[in-house]
Amino acid sequence: MAVVKVNSGDVKLLGRLMRAEAEGEGEQGMLMVGNVGVNRVLVDCLDFKDIRNIRDMVFQSPGGFEATQKGYFYQRARDRDTRLARRAINGEQAWPATYALWYFRPAGPCPDQWYNQPKSGQFKNHCFYAPTGDNCPSVYRNY
Repeated sequence: MAVVKVNSGDVKLLGRLMRAEAEGEGEQGMLMVGNVGVNRVLVDCLDFKDIRNIRDMVFQSPGGFEATQKGYFYQRARDRDTRLARRAINGEQAWPATYALWYFRPAGPCPDQWYNQPKSGQFKNHCFYAPTGDNCPSVYRNY
Protein backbone atom coordinates (compact mmCIF):
# COMPACT_ATOMS: atom_id res chain seq x y z
CA MET A 1 0.00 0.00 0.00
CA ALA A 2 1.31 3.43 -0.94
CA VAL A 3 2.73 5.61 1.83
CA VAL A 4 2.22 8.73 -0.32
CA LYS A 5 -0.74 9.49 -2.56
CA VAL A 6 0.17 9.03 -6.23
CA ASN A 7 -1.28 8.57 -9.67
CA SER A 8 0.33 6.73 -12.59
CA GLY A 9 2.02 9.93 -13.78
CA ASP A 10 3.64 10.39 -10.37
CA VAL A 11 4.99 6.83 -10.45
CA LYS A 12 6.54 7.42 -13.86
CA LEU A 13 7.93 10.79 -12.78
CA LEU A 14 9.60 9.29 -9.70
CA GLY A 15 10.91 6.42 -11.82
CA ARG A 16 12.47 8.87 -14.27
CA LEU A 17 14.09 10.76 -11.40
CA MET A 18 15.46 7.57 -9.85
CA ARG A 19 16.96 6.47 -13.18
CA ALA A 20 18.43 9.87 -14.02
CA GLU A 21 19.96 10.35 -10.58
CA ALA A 22 21.31 6.86 -9.90
CA GLU A 23 21.14 4.43 -12.80
CA GLY A 24 24.89 3.86 -12.47
CA GLU A 25 24.33 2.73 -8.87
CA GLY A 26 22.07 -0.15 -9.93
CA GLU A 27 18.58 -0.96 -8.71
CA GLN A 28 19.56 -0.60 -5.04
CA GLY A 29 20.96 2.88 -5.63
CA MET A 30 17.90 3.87 -7.63
CA LEU A 31 15.64 2.63 -4.83
CA MET A 32 17.58 4.78 -2.36
CA VAL A 33 16.94 7.87 -4.49
CA GLY A 34 13.26 6.93 -4.34
CA ASN A 35 13.53 6.64 -0.54
CA VAL A 36 14.88 10.17 -0.29
CA GLY A 37 12.12 11.46 -2.55
CA VAL A 38 9.34 9.74 -0.61
CA ASN A 39 10.87 10.96 2.67
CA ARG A 40 10.77 14.53 1.38
CA VAL A 41 7.05 14.21 0.61
CA LEU A 42 6.27 12.67 4.00
CA VAL A 43 8.13 15.07 6.27
CA ASP A 44 7.12 18.54 7.39
CA CYS A 45 10.47 20.05 8.33
CA LEU A 46 13.54 21.90 7.19
CA ASP A 47 13.54 22.56 3.41
CA PHE A 48 10.53 20.32 2.83
CA LYS A 49 7.68 22.02 4.69
CA ASP A 50 5.67 22.75 1.55
CA ILE A 51 6.38 19.53 -0.35
CA ARG A 52 3.25 17.36 -0.32
CA ASN A 53 3.38 15.37 -3.55
CA ILE A 54 5.81 13.70 -5.95
CA ARG A 55 5.68 16.47 -8.57
CA ASP A 56 6.46 19.22 -6.06
CA MET A 57 9.30 17.13 -4.66
CA VAL A 58 10.87 16.39 -8.04
CA PHE A 59 10.72 19.99 -9.25
CA GLN A 60 11.41 21.75 -5.94
CA SER A 61 13.33 24.95 -6.53
CA PRO A 62 15.64 25.77 -4.96
CA GLY A 63 16.81 22.53 -3.44
CA GLY A 64 15.63 20.10 -6.06
CA PHE A 65 17.46 17.60 -8.21
CA GLU A 66 20.11 18.32 -10.83
CA ALA A 67 18.76 15.57 -13.05
CA THR A 68 15.67 17.65 -13.91
CA GLN A 69 17.99 19.99 -15.81
CA LYS A 70 19.32 17.22 -18.08
CA GLY A 71 17.74 15.71 -21.16
CA TYR A 72 18.09 12.14 -19.88
CA PHE A 73 15.51 12.85 -17.17
CA TYR A 74 12.90 13.66 -19.82
CA GLN A 75 13.04 10.27 -21.52
CA ARG A 76 10.06 7.97 -21.05
CA ALA A 77 10.05 5.85 -17.88
CA ARG A 78 10.90 2.21 -18.51
CA ASP A 79 9.21 -0.76 -16.84
CA ARG A 80 12.15 -1.19 -14.46
CA ASP A 81 11.95 2.49 -13.47
CA THR A 82 8.25 2.34 -12.64
CA ARG A 83 8.63 -0.98 -10.80
CA LEU A 84 11.35 0.50 -8.58
CA ALA A 85 9.34 3.68 -8.06
CA ARG A 86 6.35 1.63 -6.89
CA ARG A 87 8.57 -0.18 -4.39
CA ALA A 88 9.70 3.16 -2.92
CA ILE A 89 6.15 4.54 -2.93
CA ASN A 90 4.95 1.41 -1.15
CA GLY A 91 7.40 2.05 1.67
CA GLU A 92 10.29 -0.26 0.84
CA GLN A 93 13.37 1.32 2.37
CA ALA A 94 17.09 0.65 2.04
CA TRP A 95 19.82 1.76 4.40
CA PRO A 96 21.50 4.29 4.40
CA ALA A 97 18.60 6.13 2.74
CA THR A 98 15.97 4.91 5.23
CA TYR A 99 15.64 8.32 6.91
CA ALA A 100 17.73 10.40 4.52
CA LEU A 101 16.51 13.66 3.03
CA TRP A 102 19.66 14.40 1.04
CA TYR A 103 22.33 12.65 -0.96
CA PHE A 104 25.09 13.64 -3.30
CA ARG A 105 28.07 12.25 -5.14
CA PRO A 106 31.27 13.94 -3.98
CA ALA A 107 34.53 14.03 -5.90
CA GLY A 108 36.26 12.41 -2.91
CA PRO A 109 35.22 10.82 0.36
CA CYS A 110 31.85 11.54 1.95
CA PRO A 111 32.03 14.41 4.43
CA ASP A 112 30.69 13.67 7.90
CA GLN A 113 28.11 16.44 7.46
CA TRP A 114 26.40 18.10 4.53
CA TYR A 115 24.38 21.28 5.04
CA ASN A 116 24.82 20.69 8.78
CA GLN A 117 23.15 17.27 8.59
CA PRO A 118 24.92 14.08 9.70
CA LYS A 119 25.97 11.38 7.26
CA SER A 120 23.84 8.25 7.54
CA GLY A 121 26.09 6.25 5.23
CA GLN A 122 27.33 5.64 1.74
CA PHE A 123 26.22 3.39 -1.10
CA LYS A 124 28.71 3.08 -3.93
CA ASN A 125 29.39 6.69 -5.01
CA HIS A 126 26.51 8.40 -3.21
CA CYS A 127 26.62 9.79 0.33
CA PHE A 128 23.35 9.97 2.28
CA TYR A 129 22.39 12.43 5.02
CA ALA A 130 19.55 12.21 7.51
CA PRO A 131 18.41 14.93 9.89
CA THR A 132 18.53 14.50 13.63
CA GLY A 133 15.33 13.72 15.50
CA ASP A 134 15.47 17.23 16.95
CA ASN A 135 15.59 18.82 13.47
CA CYS A 136 13.00 16.61 11.84
CA PRO A 137 11.16 14.10 14.02
CA SER A 138 8.62 13.32 11.27
CA VAL A 139 11.23 11.49 9.19
CA TYR A 140 11.53 8.86 11.92
CA ARG A 141 8.04 7.47 11.39
CA ASN A 142 6.71 3.97 11.16
CA TYR A 143 4.43 3.05 8.29
